[in-house]
Parts: sequence; structure tokens; C-alpha cells
Amino acid sequence: MLAPSPPIYRHPSASPAVRHAWVPVWDIPEGSSWPQRTLQYPHALIVVSSSYARFYGVATGLSSVELSGRGWAFGVALQPSSGRPLLGRPMAELVDSHLGLDRLSALDGAELTAAIRGAMADDPHDTEAHRSCLALVEAAVDAVVERDDEADLVDAVCERVETDPSLTRVSQLCEGFGIAERRLQRLLHDRIGISPKWLIRRRRLQEAAHELRTHPDQVLAGLAADLGYADQAHFTRDFSSVVGMSPSGFRRAATTPRGT
Repeated sequence: MLAPSPPIYRHPSASPAVRHAWVPVWDIPEGSSWPQRTLQYPHALIVVSSSYARFYGVATGLSSVELSGRGWAFGVALQPSSGRPLLGRPMAELVDSHLGLDRLSALDGAELTAAIRGAMADDPHDTEAHRSCLALVEAAVDAVVERDDEADLVDAVCERVETDPSLTRVSQLCEGFGIAERRLQRLLHDRIGISPKWLIRRRRLQEAAHELRTHPDQVLAGLAADLGYADQAHFTRDFSSVVGMSPSGFRRAATTPRGT
């Protein structure tokens, strides 16, 4: 049985600087909590709730949140290249960390937060309110983020890694884009905060986490082989080093309701 999860509304974005928005809304019985564990994609995030408003850098490990009571959050995933212009310095400085949205000098975080909370106040399930919030974020981000060849390259590299499971080595990535490995490393370190090798490994581990959550009876040795690992031991070491628990431990945590 899968661990419970709140309803999550998802909305695509037409902005070249924004990927999509997601809106979880929860109402959890008193005395209970729902653990939410994810391996995030390598993008900066803007997240506003009734109690906080934050700008997040890339999380290199497993993100874990315990939901309780009643609440909502409005989140926006930016394109991989879009975080740097908003932060105003290398995104490597915000890896595994976050800032209050009002601390970004590139946009008026306090005004944006107030506008989103106002739109969400009446009914957090209202998809029209969600789209209004997304339009607010798109306008704020588009006013700051300018597209250039470097941004296009970063986003194209990330898209290639996400969509091409046959890509397992950094050399393949460099050959495909005609770029030297050192230049690619510097570019991703500045614009996202991670290395090309990390990017490829994260894609494989995201696939693994998805399979462990949705197909809990799958044999781990078979999953390791499907993901291109030489053996199950290699897969287990890789997964454990990033997630902080073994694949079998993650599977139990992801599919066992709290309190059972």
C-alpha cells in the first residue's frame, strides 16, 4: 500500500524561464502526519505557503517533508538556467539550501508572496487561482531572466539527460553538444550548482525512486540491470549515498503509511 499523499494540482508554463507549477493541498486528521519524500529535478524552486515563502537551490539528497494539519503550498519549478539570474551569483552557493523570497534583490519577493496568498486565500483547490498565481510568478521571473546562448545550452543539456536513458557518460554528453568537459562543468556549476556526472546519476536514481514507489514488488537486481548498473551492489551503494537509505529501506518508507 502506498503512503498517502495530498492532492497535487499541476500546471504547465508557457514562460521560457519556468517549467511548471504544482500545488499540494492537504487536510490531515489530527494526530497524524504524512511523510513526503522526493528526489528533486535539478532546478531552482519558488515555493509560497501560508507560513513561508522561499527560493530553493538544488537538493542533492532526498527531500523529506512531514505534512500535518491543514495547508497548501504553491510551488514553481524554474528552467535549470533560470535560477542564476534571480540569485545574482553562482547557484553552487545555494545547493542544499534556500533563501527567503524577500531576500532576492532581483524581484519584489514580499509583494509576490502577498499576491499569491491573496489569490489562494478563498479556496486553495481553485485551479483558476492557481493559474493566476502562475501568471504572477511568470511575469516576475520573465522581467529578470534574459535568454541567451548559454541559457539555451544549459536547458538543452538537462533536457537531453532527462529524456535519453541511453546517455550514461559525461563524454557522450560533451560529444553530443560539441563542448569540452571542463567548460560544461563550469557552466553547470555556475547556472545550477551541480556537475554533469551528478546530473546523469540523478536521472537514473529518479527512475529508481519512481519504480520503488510504484512497483514495490520489483526485484532489485532486475531494477539495477534495467537502469544500467553492473550489479545490484553498485546500484545499492549509489542509491544509498544520495538518498541516505538503501533501495529496500526507501521502498518500505515510501509504501508504508505513517503509524503502521
